[in-house]
Amino acid sequence: MKHSFLSGNPALDFAATLRSRRGAPFEMLTSAESLDSWFLESGIVNESTRCKPADVRQAVSVREAIYSLVLARMGGEEYSSEALSTVNDAARTPPAVPQLRPGGRHIEATSSQALSTVVRHAIEVLSGADAPLLKECADPECRRVFIDSSRGGRREWCSMEPCGNRMKAAAYRARKRKERQVSL
Repeated sequence: MKHSFLSGNPALDFAATLRSRRGAPFEMLTSAESLDSWFLESGIVNESTRCKPADVRQAVSVREAIYSLVLARMGGEEYSSEALSTVNDAARTPPAVPQLRPGGRHIEATSSQALSTVVRHAIEVLSGADAPLLKECADPECRRVFIDSSRGGRREWCSMEPCGNRMKAAAYRARKRKERQVSL
């Protein structure tokens, strides 16, 4: 499975596993295998967490709580007590622990430990120096939240491919249409 990691923080990338939230939502965490794949591809773990269907339900609940907290933080609103409770409960589980092996760093974890690691990233981004840098992609079909660490803080899209390119092409077509109407 191919997941994308464009947000600058694993918790924000995890929140983006429900794609196109404001358009036609597309769920990426559809099975235990897809959740396990996300943990592997994100680098949270180096080998299978052996996820079960109950782990997926918990992960989706945690993902939605993280997303709720991120939107509240960006909007200057109070956090939902339910979302706070969900995130804090998950953070109480010990996180994935890296081990040093002859071949280098290796991380084994259960699904709950991997999820705890993701939640701890969410807590760090929401309470740390990156919190004011949170932005939502300007592509109305995407709306992924990312950390804008660009010079001047003027980044508009989660990524140029495909969001930035799609938005720039749409703006170009709109300008050309307007030019044609003015010249008539």
